[in-house]
Amino acid sequence: MDALKVPAYGKINLTLKVLGRRPDGFHNLSTIFQAIALQDTLTLSRCYEGIHLEVRGARLSAGPDNLVYQAAALLQQRYGFPGVRINLEKRIPLAAGLAGGSSDAAATLLGLNYLYNLGLTPGQLAREGAKLGSDVPFCVLGGTALGRGRGEDLSLLPPAPRLWLVLVKPPFGVSTAAVYQGWDAAPSRQNPEPPDEDRALAALRAGDREQLVRALGNDLEIVTCRLYPEVKAIKLRLLAAGAERAILCGSGPAVFGVAPDRQTAVSIASRLRQTYPETMVTCTL
Repeated sequence: MDALKVPAYGKINLTLKVLGRRPDGFHNLSTIFQAIALQDTLTLSRCYEGIHLEVRGARLSAGPDNLVYQAAALLQQRYGFPGVRINLEKRIPLAAGLAGGSSDAAATLLGLNYLYNLGLTPGQLAREGAKLGSDVPFCVLGGTALGRGRGEDLSLLPPAPRLWLVLVKPPFGVSTAAVYQGWDAAPSRQNPEPPDEDRALAALRAGDREQLVRALGNDLEIVTCRLYPEVKAIKLRLLAAGAERAILCGSGPAVFGVAPDRQTAVSIASRLRQTYPETMVTCTL
């Protein structure tokens, strides 16, 4: 095999609970990760030496500060393959809370494992991925999983019932550090829509879509909406357009709305796309 294409699927958090600040400055989380059909595509091909990355579809560095490059360098240093050319076609919005960079890194690890017959198991690749970022291990495994610690301690879960989603990315980024600082400093963290992890886990085991949708929630949402009021405005617009729920993706700024079916999702997206061009329809995997 001299070349192959690898999909890099985005993710949402069905539930996200912040359990507290760690001594290392990060935060312990309990979150249910869910892969979604929105994807980037990586094409990897063998070459005689070096790591050569080309990025299309986004203004993104193709140098050593790119997670794809770092993932390739990690395996090259550890397992000694000669070289690789990687073409990255971006579709997942940047800095949105959808794990686009982490997913690209995970796809690089998976692709190189096949391209050079490295013989690594998914668990081994996930452990290598944890060196690159806390979302990378989930992106290696995909599907539905409960994440603890910083998100890298994973337990696989039954697949979620199909959810049709409308993703809306506003034209700005958020500071993840500022969001967590806001969570630490908040005198009251009363979330009007708290995540119900236990209910979500029971719904996944039962394959109960209605109960799963009711359980969705994100502890960081109240902070992000306070720091970036347009995020709250997007939530309200999604609900007004027919979404059953509207939940922040990670620390934001993207928001996903859950639609009852694909047709409704397309209708909702057409209404919001007039204001937010980075609005797209996808579904859970």
